[in-house]
Amino acid sequence: QVKLVESGGGLVQAGASLRLSCAASGRTISTFSVGWFRQAPGKEHEFVAAISRSGGSTFHRDSVKGRFTISRDNAKNTVYLQMNSLKPEDTAVYWCAAKTGVSWSPYVGDYDYRGQGTQVTVAS
Repeated sequence: QVKLVESGGGLVQAGASLRLSCAASGRTISTFSVGWFRQAPGKEHEFVAAISRSGGSTFHRDSVKGRFTISRDNAKNTVYLQMNSLKPEDTAVYWCAAKTGVSWSPYVGDYDYRGQGTQVTVAS
């Protein structure tokens, strides 16, 4: 069993930065590919970014490319989402999810574990 706990969310002004963390316990996160998803009120969830087990392959959706960066520190059992130049449309609950296997997936149903999420609110 793996427990994922997100942290780092908050209320910021447009243009600010936040770094979200996804800390794993129970098993080493190095055995999982990890994705970040988000869901804004009244909207479907979105696949935001993902990183392969080795860290050699990453994905960022178009709307966050150049602003968000996913990374992992397997020694700290943590995956990060660095978010720069935040916009009001980035406001959502962000959560991380982990899946076994080498490759990431854009489909939340492919993931085996997920965290509870952390709120990110960007004021204009």
